[in-house]
Amino acid sequence: MSIGEGIGIEVKLPISIDVLLHGKAVEWERLEFKTGWNPLDILHTICAFANDFHNLGGGYIVVGVAEEDGRPVLPPAGIESSQLNTIQKEILSLGHNAMQPQYHPIVVPEIVGGKHVLIIWAPGGPSRPYKTKLGLGKGCANWGYFIRKGSSTVRAKGADETELLSLAASIPFDDRINQRSSLDDLSRDLIIDFLEEVDSPLAAPAKDLDMAELGRQMQIVDGPDEALFPKNVGLLFFNPEPERFFPATQIDVVWFPEGAGGDKFTEKIFRGPLARITREALDYIRRNYISETVIKHPDRAEATRVDNFPYAAIEEAVANAVYHRGYDVREPIEVRIGRDEIVVLSYPGPDRSVRLEDLRAGRALPRRYRNRRIGEFLKELDMTEGRSTGIPKILHAMQANGSPPPVFDFDEDHTFFMCRLPVHPQATMPEGLIQQEGGTAEAQVEAQVEAQVEIGILGACMKEPMASADIAAALGHKQLSGNVRKALPRLRSVGLLEYTIPDKPNSRLQKYRLTDKGRAMLKKS
Repeated sequence: MSIGEGIGIEVKLPISIDVLLHGKAVEWERLEFKTGWNPLDILHTICAFANDFHNLGGGYIVVGVAEEDGRPVLPPAGIESSQLNTIQKEILSLGHNAMQPQYHPIVVPEIVGGKHVLIIWAPGGPSRPYKTKLGLGKGCANWGYFIRKGSSTVRAKGADETELLSLAASIPFDDRINQRSSLDDLSRDLIIDFLEEVDSPLAAPAKDLDMAELGRQMQIVDGPDEALFPKNVGLLFFNPEPERFFPATQIDVVWFPEGAGGDKFTEKIFRGPLARITREALDYIRRNYISETVIKHPDRAEATRVDNFPYAAIEEAVANAVYHRGYDVREPIEVRIGRDEIVVLSYPGPDRSVRLEDLRAGRALPRRYRNRRIGEFLKELDMTEGRSTGIPKILHAMQANGSPPPVFDFDEDHTFFMCRLPVHPQATMPEGLIQQEGGTAEAQVEAQVEAQVEIGILGACMKEPMASADIAAALGHKQLSGNVRKALPRLRSVGLLEYTIPDKPNSRLQKYRLTDKGRAMLKKS
């Protein structure tokens, strides 16, 4: 379904009305409440969201709900049910006749507290800049560009208008279609997992919608029906192996027991959908490289407890790297861990408008974000907030732990971004890392479990090819577990398993077949 085809057809938003009214996933700059239907005012706000001046992903207008001090007034005032169809038709007409280029948001009626409200979802448009009429009278021939500034819709003038015009045909990389892919490259299971996690009303019908319909409603596909392609953001979040399309889409966690200049290091690479690898990398770091040190004082009974590295700072640094890195750049995110520091490296550097001295002071405000759609999904997953809060949070977390301040750096050409977190001067590294080069005892047990799962998978596929669900059942799992999910792509990457339908990795008929190398490995074990 194309944007604007929602009139007379049931359409589900990718975000719930409860989140819009009560949650924190959509910040105020992307949300506006309107007590009643004011076509000119709402048209200008739709235009502002479509222009998406800061690459935040557009926004939402809730008609029928008043606001006070930036918060919705509940129960809602509501709008008459007899107005719903009329308003939707008028929005369609305004998109045709009062906006250039033509633009049509998605309009969804909802019932809140027994009252009818209308949700207008206006994603950032692919043909910006957009302009609208300044009045709706028959004789009005004046047009203007509108953008969002904080919680307000304002007409773009002067430098803002010049900058907006410079965005013509400039679509961020994550929001572009990928013509090397097809709808078969989008995983319905990953999409449903995401929708269920964010409590989207689209989760239930997603199981029965065809992929084209589902992709259009989530704004992760684009193009005419006869040539529909996934967008890059869809492949990054909802393909099990996005590195096939974007080489080096991975997070490398490297432990240097002798420091960065030493001869020894241990590396663990995380590949897969962005949300998954971010969580897995952070969990791995937390379990293996974060320790608490208890410092006793001779003059008082209370001891001081400090972390070698505050996890909140690491979490922000890694999430921000995932958010802001360039996925058209063939360089992974690197997390380099030594006894005296953790360094997070990503490529390229921040927006050209960011000055290093402002960044180090926690005052940097980029003029726009590189990956507006990636940021939108991460925000809905509560993995980042956006709006330049990451750097101040890192500064605060380090200060609260009593650690030295973080160090931020990038070069004159903005080709990289580095976040360095120094170790707390009184903290010690986990004993397991000091005694065992391979990591903590917990990490070694984890590795043993992973090896047992892999051997079990190879054994299950010994006689005949098997689907992933059947493999899980053969291992005694009621459903596809995390260990099995991680092991299957790992076994394929090293040539022990292969797809039976390699050209369609997400086919519902897909199975895993043991290779000759896999048979040899199984015999050795």
